[in-house]
Amino acid sequence: MSDPEGTSASPDGDEEQDAGELEVPIRALAPEADLEEQCPSQISANPALQCLEELFSMGKISGAKVARLKASFNLLHGTLRSCQESELNLLQKAKRFRAELERQQQELEKAELFPEGQDTEVSRMRQQLLQFHNKLRESEDREYQMQYQLECLWEDKICLEKEYESQPKPVEQEKRYLTLKESCDEMRKEIAQRRQEIRSLTEDMEARHKQMQKEQRELEEKKETIESKEAELAQLLSMPGQLGKEIERINRKKIDVEKRKAVLEEQLQELAELKKKTQARCRQLEEERRAVVRELEGHRAHLEAAQRESSLLLKEVEMTKEKETILLGQRGVLDINMNHTVVERMSLHENLARKVREKDRLLRALKKVQLQLKVAKDSVTHTQELYNKTKSQRDIMPKNDDLQQKIKDLQSEVDKLKLTLAHEQSVMNDEVQAVEQCVEQKQALIRESIRRREELHHLTTLTLIKADERNQKSRELLKAQMRCNRIKQDIRGKQLQIQEHKKQHQETQLRLSVFGKLYDVIKSERNKCVHLIQFASKQTAEMMETFKILENEIEILRTNAMYKDRLLQKSRLKHVHSHAIRDGLKNDISKMVWVLQEMRSKREEQRLNISKLTHMINSQEQELLHMRKSHEASVKSRNERGVQLLEREEEMCIFYEKVNVQESLIREGTLEIQALEEEIRSLRMLITEETRQIDVCKKQVPCKRALEEESTLLQIQLSECKDRLLFLEKSLEDQATEKRSRKLSGEDPSPVELIKKIEQLEERLAEREAQLLEKELVYEQVTRLSQNIRAKAENGKEDTLKLAKRVNEFQSRIKDYTKKLMAVVSELAMRQAQALCLQQELRERELQLDSCQRRLEQGLPPSDSIEQEWQRCLREQHRHQADAEEKARIAEEEERNLLPNGVYTTAETRPNAYIPGEDPLPLPKPYGALAPFKPSEPGTNMRHIRKPQPKPIEI
Repeated sequence: MSDPEGTSASPDGDEEQDAGELEVPIRALAPEADLEEQCPSQISANPALQCLEELFSMGKISGAKVARLKASFNLLHGTLRSCQESELNLLQKAKRFRAELERQQQELEKAELFPEGQDTEVSRMRQQLLQFHNKLRESEDREYQMQYQLECLWEDKICLEKEYESQPKPVEQEKRYLTLKESCDEMRKEIAQRRQEIRSLTEDMEARHKQMQKEQRELEEKKETIESKEAELAQLLSMPGQLGKEIERINRKKIDVEKRKAVLEEQLQELAELKKKTQARCRQLEEERRAVVRELEGHRAHLEAAQRESSLLLKEVEMTKEKETILLGQRGVLDINMNHTVVERMSLHENLARKVREKDRLLRALKKVQLQLKVAKDSVTHTQELYNKTKSQRDIMPKNDDLQQKIKDLQSEVDKLKLTLAHEQSVMNDEVQAVEQCVEQKQALIRESIRRREELHHLTTLTLIKADERNQKSRELLKAQMRCNRIKQDIRGKQLQIQEHKKQHQETQLRLSVFGKLYDVIKSERNKCVHLIQFASKQTAEMMETFKILENEIEILRTNAMYKDRLLQKSRLKHVHSHAIRDGLKNDISKMVWVLQEMRSKREEQRLNISKLTHMINSQEQELLHMRKSHEASVKSRNERGVQLLEREEEMCIFYEKVNVQESLIREGTLEIQALEEEIRSLRMLITEETRQIDVCKKQVPCKRALEEESTLLQIQLSECKDRLLFLEKSLEDQATEKRSRKLSGEDPSPVELIKKIEQLEERLAEREAQLLEKELVYEQVTRLSQNIRAKAENGKEDTLKLAKRVNEFQSRIKDYTKKLMAVVSELAMRQAQALCLQQELRERELQLDSCQRRLEQGLPPSDSIEQEWQRCLREQHRHQADAEEKARIAEEEERNLLPNGVYTTAETRPNAYIPGEDPLPLPKPYGALAPFKPSEPGTNMRHIRKPQPKPIEI
């Protein structure tokens, strides 16, 4: 049950409270089973009031507030009690109305069991009542849906108003926007200034760094020159001993080279002999290969000719077989068509005879039906006469209503007389007895007359029933006779159908025999074809085997030839290698001789250089002293610049820290923006989900009414069950009732068994407690470890963030490199595929070129496609030539059709002069102003024009 309007909690509520009450209707809930027990007997014992007292005693709230809260609590408690009482009363009413509704439904069901008569006023009123009831239900449903929609719209309105109030005002947004914009501008200016300072400092540092690098390079160059001079000095000092050692080593190498030269000359002679042998072997193998190739080409040509002949013979055999099968099929089809025509002719003839017989039978049946119709009409007239007679007899008979009325009147008069006689005390007892006897005789006579009247009525009804039974029996006899005649006719028709089916069966047997013969013929032909196919497959298999054997032999010969080619190539390579070794040894010998000569010349030059170097060493020592002084000066200047650089670096560190702070602020701002965007996205998803649920609830609006009705019905059933439970409890508590309880079957356990069970339960309880302690310890350890891990995780969040950033960078770089690698691999694969296609195309073109050259040598065209292309080119050339001629002809016609005044015309030129016949000289004379008329050619419409018939001229 629901109250759509609701009631206010306080008497002095304003408009907003009324609107809130309209928004959220008060709905009654079903009372619990122990509602009265749960309700506190005294309001003062409520925990809410006790809590208020405690807060007041602690001084957290004031006394006025405590009084106001207590008053509101008492008011709410009273409203709650009144709602509960009203709900209980409504449930009782609902149960009573439900019982009454069930009783009325039972009465309606009983009323519906009566047979429906004619369209009476009661039935019409009932139909109208049902219609009005249905319309009432529909209007209630519509009103409920409209109320529900109104509540939903009201709630939407309140939500939108709250959202609108929660949103900031445009003025505040504008102020906030301006402040943020100003702060952003200031931040941008500061960042630009800092960047300019950083740029200037970096430029200064780079200039200082370049200068320092330049001085360091100069210093390193001078150090290198010193080291190189010292190394040259050491080499010059150790040069004479090294020269003697090198001379001895060169002499040893010269002896070794002479020995190797002798050995190589011997190997060269052996290789020359091997070369002669391999060349002779190569010539022999080349001749054998050419012979094998010629033999292989002869076998191949013979095999191709045999294959062509066999294929031609097989094609001819197949063509003849196909023709034979086609002719046999046509013959069988013609035979079948002829048999079908004969059978159809016979069936049509039989159908005609059967139709004629059916026509005769139907005519006979029509005559019988007409006779039966006449008999039925006669019987109808006879029954009508009998009905009229019985009706007239019934009208003549006296009615019993008047007699009954008279009897009742007499009975009332007699009763009155009895009362008068009884009240009269002056009458004698004898007279009273006589009167009573008369009354008894009169009542007996009345009962006898009633019994006789009933017997008369019973006999009349029996006579009518017997007459109706006689008429019914006669009608049933006629129907049975007609049914018997119909059954006989059906039997005759069925016999005819059986004969027809026998004939059709014979025809089908004949057809089956014809088809069987055709099947045998086709089967024999098929077997022949199968045998021929098997023979052909055997021959093809044999040919394939011989072909494979020949291919294997060709492969063996090819492999032998390739092996011999490889041997020949290896021998040639060895020969070339031996020549290269010989040339290399000769070059080494000449190089060694040249080296010895150079070493001798160098030894003389170095003797001269030693004297020069001693002089240079003295001069270099003086230069070295000068360079040490300049080095000390440069070190001092470097230290000064290092101090300046450290100062600049400190300033740079300060600026970098500021930049890092700004970047961290920017990063935090971006993270907050991302978090806000994610929150906005999640809120949008929640909004969409809520809208979807609202739509679902709106779609379930028609079901809400039924669910509420079902909930009320269940509440009523629950209250009935509670009443039944209370009744059973009272009956159980009442000792006067005998059947208030029943004994349960089974046996009670003994005390020993109960003690054993208790011990078992105590053991299980102890085990569970031990397990629980173990789990608690484990839980404490896990929580301690998890807290430590959580602390470590919180401490390592920054490191994980940096690592995650680096990992993301590396992953992005890896993805870029993988993409580039995949692109390169795909491009390489495409290039390889393109190269393979080009190689294949090159091979095909080479083969095509070889075949074209062979055909050209034989005097044939290179190929069919080239010949077709040549023919097409010739056709194109002829077409272009014809088009050019056509264009020239059209240009000539246009020039011819162009008049001197520049007008283009396609009309035929008319003569503008004539040759007179009287003039002896045939000179043309021009026409005058009017040129002669040139009639047009007669068209197709001339056939619709009648020729003129000139009338004779009458004078």
